[in-house]
Amino acid sequence: MATDYDAPRRTEADDLVEDSLEELTSRRHDGQSELVDIDDGDPLDAFELPGADLSGEELSVRVLPKQADEFTCTSCFLVYHRSRLAHEDGSELICIDCA
Repeated sequence: MATDYDAPRRTEADDLVEDSLEELTSRRHDGQSELVDIDDGDPLDAFELPGADLSGEELSVRVLPKQADEFTCTSCFLVYHRSRLAHEDGSELICIDCA
């Protein structure tokens, strides 16, 4: 909706004085629609890339165990390099992101 910033502004007192009950009820009925907007689901469900049928594909990822210079954050449980360590309280290791 476009806004005319040069037009004089109305205050709440102006609105109360100028608007009659008939005007308010007519505005309310004008703004309402008889149609109900029904969402047919996520629009991304219908979006499909051409030739992108990956249902028969398998992912092969090599998982490495935690290295000696890495730690597991006790707050977010992600594995980080020691350079991301914010502070250590006994056995609690907290990363920079959670600190």
